[in-house]
Amino acid sequence: MKCRLCATPLHHTFLDLGSAPPSNAFLSASDLQAPETYFPLRLYTCHHCHLVQVDEVQRHDALFSSSYVYFSSYSRSWLAHAERYVDQAVARLQLNTSSLVLEIASNDGYLLQYVQARGIRCIGVEPTASTAEAARARGIETLEQFFGQRFAQDFSAQVRQADLVVGNNVLAHVPDVNDFVAGLATVLAPEGVVSLEFPHLLQLVQQRQFDTVYHEHFSYFCLHTAAQVLAHHGLRIWDVEELPTHGGSLRLWACHTGARHAQTPAVAALQAKEAAAGMHDMGWYENFQTQADAVKNDFLAFLLSCKRQGQQVVGYGAAAKGNTLLNYAGIRPDLLAYVVDASPHKQGRYLPGSRIPVVNEAHLRATQPDFIVILPWNLRDEIMEQLSYVREWGGKFVTAVPLLEIS
Repeated sequence: MKCRLCATPLHHTFLDLGSAPPSNAFLSASDLQAPETYFPLRLYTCHHCHLVQVDEVQRHDALFSSSYVYFSSYSRSWLAHAERYVDQAVARLQLNTSSLVLEIASNDGYLLQYVQARGIRCIGVEPTASTAEAARARGIETLEQFFGQRFAQDFSAQVRQADLVVGNNVLAHVPDVNDFVAGLATVLAPEGVVSLEFPHLLQLVQQRQFDTVYHEHFSYFCLHTAAQVLAHHGLRIWDVEELPTHGGSLRLWACHTGARHAQTPAVAALQAKEAAAGMHDMGWYENFQTQADAVKNDFLAFLLSCKRQGQQVVGYGAAAKGNTLLNYAGIRPDLLAYVVDASPHKQGRYLPGSRIPVVNEAHLRATQPDFIVILPWNLRDEIMEQLSYVREWGGKFVTAVPLLEIS
C-alpha cells in the first residue's frame, strides 16, 4: 500500500479498529436474515508527508450508492452553519447574479438553497441518487456524478469555470485526492476561490475522536498536509478558519498561485500551532490507539453497569460516528435497546454491524429510558435542548467522547 498523496510506501499504523461494515450501510428487516460484509478499518500514517489514511478496501462508488441515507438537512445546527457560510462568502467574495457557485458533494441542497435564494446561479455535484433527487426537488440544478479532473474539464468547457467552488466535508471522502484537487484547479476561474471544510486531525487526536474514523473517510487532514496537495496542483491557501463543527474543523480558502488574494496571518499562525503540537514528528502519531481503547472501555463499562442494575439505555442519532463506536465496542441491542433518529430515511432500519433498530422519537416518550446516549456528540447541545422533556421522568444524557460524561 502506498500513500494516496505522495506514493510513499506505508508502514506505520495510526489506528486499528478491527473490521466493520460500512457505517452508512443500514439494514432492512429482510437483511437481518443474511450475513454482512466486514472490511478492515485500519489507518496508516505516511512518514514522508504525514497524511493519515485508510486503504480503499471498498470502492467509493459502493460506499456512495443510490441507497445512501445521510441527508444533511435533518440537522438544524448544520443548516444554520451553511446559511452563515453563504452570508460570509457572498459578502467576502462580492458574489452577485453574474457569479457561478459550484458545490461538490452538495447532498440534498442544504447549502445551495441559500445561494439560490440570493439569485446567484449555483450547481451541485452529488453522486448519490437519493440526495441528488432531494436537491432537485428544491429546484437546485444537480449533476449526479463523482467529481474529478475529467468532470472539471467537461464542466469548464460546457458551462464555465466557477467563481466559488465549495467542498464541505468531501476532501476526506475521495480516494484519489490528487485527481480531486487537480479538478479543483481546472474548474476554478482565474481569480476564483475554493473553500474546503474538513475535520482537523489535530482536534481528532487531542479530543480522542476515534469514532470519526470510518470507511467513507479515506484521508485525515491538517493544514500541513492539505497545503501540500493544493500546492502540488497550483493552488495556495490564503486564509484558514478553525471551526467548532464536527468536533473541530478547518475551513480553507484557496486560490490559484498567481491570484490576487493576499495571505492572512491566520495561515502562519495555524502552521506554527500544528508544528508546536508536534504534528511534523512521527512520534505524535504513535499513541492514539491507547486513547481510542480508553474511550471504548469506559463506554462499555458504563453499559454493562447499567445492564446489571436493570437500567435501560438507548441512543440518539444514527450517525456514522456512532456506528464506529458501537462496532468497535461490540455493542448489541441487549446493551443499547434502540437508536432514535429524526430522518425518515433511517427509521425502520437497523444499524450496520450492531443491528440495533432505528426508531422515531415517539419511542422515547413511550419507553422513558434511564439514559440516552448521544452518538453524534458534536450535536450534543442541540439534541439535549430538543429532548429536554426526558428530564420529566429523570432521564439523563450520556456522551462517550472525549470522556464519558453523564448529565
